[in-house]
Amino acid sequence: MTEIVLVQGDITSESTDAIVNAANSSLLGGGGVDGAIHRRGGPQILAECKQLRANTYPDGLAAGHAVATTAGDLEARWVIHTVGPVHSTTEDRSATLISCYRESLRVADELGATTVAFPAISTGVYGWPIDDGARKAVHTVRATDTDVTEVRFVLFDGRAYRAFTDALS
Repeated sequence: MTEIVLVQGDITSESTDAIVNAANSSLLGGGGVDGAIHRRGGPQILAECKQLRANTYPDGLAAGHAVATTAGDLEARWVIHTVGPVHSTTEDRSATLISCYRESLRVADELGATTVAFPAISTGVYGWPIDDGARKAVHTVRATDTDVTEVRFVLFDGRAYRAFTDALS
């Protein structure tokens, strides 16, 4: 069974086997968690992302999918990049958000990672409501068959931390 741990802080400071990046489809860095991971992880992450774009994902990584690179200068061994959906009030994109967590855990299993740090995917600039995003994240991790022994949700602020605390209970 996977233990779920909540941390309020900076995901780039976590010492886990893998850190999940809430990436954009270009894989070339951006704002928020994505930009922070690329800045702190150094140029090796971007170099591997450019290779992935050139060889495997010429059109970018599709929402709901996940792929791993080195973690560069981060405390982790790998970064698992996943592209969350932009929230919509007219279209239910829940399956795509759930897929981000499930696919990231699948990639973690392929790598042999047993500890994984996740951000609250899509709840920043992509506009997903934090309470719903927290429920989906916690439920998906609990329901996914994985060899990962610890999932650490690293939450940027108190509001997100409270939402995940509520989702866990």
